[in-house]
Parts: sequence; structure tokens; C-alpha cells
Amino acid sequence: MEQNVQQSLHNLVQRLLSVAEPSDSRFQIEFDPDWPSPCYSQTAEAGEMVSWQPVPIDTQLSFANIENALQITLNEQFCHYFTTQWSFNLLTQANEGQCELLQVSNQDDFERLQQNLIGHLMMKQRLKQPPTLFFGLTDEDDFILSVDNASGEVVLEQVGKNPVRCLAPDLATFLDGLG
Repeated sequence: MEQNVQQSLHNLVQRLLSVAEPSDSRFQIEFDPDWPSPCYSQTAEAGEMVSWQPVPIDTQLSFANIENALQITLNEQFCHYFTTQWSFNLLTQANEGQCELLQVSNQDDFERLQQNLIGHLMMKQRLKQPPTLFFGLTDEDDFILSVDNASGEVVLEQVGKNPVRCLAPDLATFLDGLG
């Protein structure tokens, strides 16, 4: 049975947390009182390192404004990916190398993601390329991880170019292969 993207994301976080040492920098971040997030495990002075971990989103988030403005239906798995948990970016390992999975840590961060996504989709339209939905960064300059909006495949693409290859048939499968 196909696993959904929320469960795959949850399982990935559990795998990352289970191998994390207390000093693991993947789950340490500088505290920013001007950027509140339910992910912070504690409060501290601005700039002090604090622990964090993802927490479930308990409010309704939607990409409807983008869909209405650009007259596009966004891939459902992509929408679920960004509306499942509040989290800072997740550093992880794919077969191809290091990657950083983008996440949203609060409502303002979700709005910033949407603004960046609108810019990305408008660039794709201008270049007459099929729409892709970015969700991660790679250790290669200018290469990003995206979901092909039509097929749902996870693809590797260079910014401003068509995808160079398919990495997984869907987002859940891709997440399940990370460690």
C-alpha cells in the first residue's frame, strides 16, 4: 500500500531524531525572539543556540491563494508536505548526496514560502517550462529538488532549466529513501 507523504515525513523525522546526538547541529538553531516558532524546545537570548524539533501543524494552511492567482492546481503531495509540521529545514542524506529539505517554522515562514513559490512558477511560465514545485536544496550549486506538478515525480533541476532527472516516482518514496 502506498504510504502518504505525511507519514513518510513523520518517519523521516523519527529516523533523524533517533540517530541524533544531544550536540547534533541538525537539531540546534540560533534562537530568534523575532521569529517565534513552536519548534523551539526552550527560550533563550537572541543568538543563543537552542534545541528544536518538528511539531504537528494544528491550524489549517492552504495554497489556494496561489492556485487561484496563477490558475493552477498544485500537486496534492507537495501541499501536504508543507502543511504537516512546523519545522526548521531538515538536513539529510540522499543516495546522490547531502540535501536540505525546506520546511516552514511558523505562519510568516509559510507566507514567505508561498511568495517564493509564486516567483518560481512565474519564472517557469515565462520560460515556457512545465511547472515544478521546489522543496529542497542539494549540495550542488543551483540544483534544487522539486516535485513535477503534473506527474508528481521528484526531480532534480537546475534553477531556470528543465529537470535533469527523476529521483523518485513520488514524494513519499523519496522521503522514505532518505536518512
